[in-house]
Amino acid sequence: MKVIITSKNLNASDHLKETIESKFKKLGKYFSNDINANVTLSLEKGRQKIETTINARGLIFRAEDTTNDIYSGVDRVVDKLSAQMSKFKTKLQKKHKDNKTILFADVPDYPDTDAEEPSVVRRKKFDLLPMSADEALMQMELLEHTFFVFLNVETDTVSVVYKRKDGNYGLLETEY
Repeated sequence: MKVIITSKNLNASDHLKETIESKFKKLGKYFSNDINANVTLSLEKGRQKIETTINARGLIFRAEDTTNDIYSGVDRVVDKLSAQMSKFKTKLQKKHKDNKTILFADVPDYPDTDAEEPSVVRRKKFDLLPMSADEALMQMELLEHTFFVFLNVETDTVSVVYKRKDGNYGLLETEY
């Protein structure tokens, strides 16, 4: 995996760049060599921010952290990405079993918990590209967004999945 580091309003030292590259080598064992990890470092309102996106040919992993210590932020981002991969390992293996860009054998298993998995708890309909709601939920979580717009293959309509404040999910479906 190749690490591409970009700085905005922040001068990244050579030591910081070397630290980022060494930390991301841990994640590199999960991907083929032709995958890029885009790391953006910035200074916003006096705090340092690190944003990372890994595009593994159709799967996007994303994590960010805002901190006063950029080095601890790098650790947290790497931990978040690793946790995402572990959490969604089984679902990703089923959907992308022929994908050679992710080396699933090296991804650690996510620790089992007794808590129920989040589910759709509310539906809204309103007037108004292909994937299932479960796939959209997975993609939303991988991007760490609070919503995701998609073409629902089951209904052939534009739909939105979103994360509720109570930690569950909602699904918005369109009507003509």
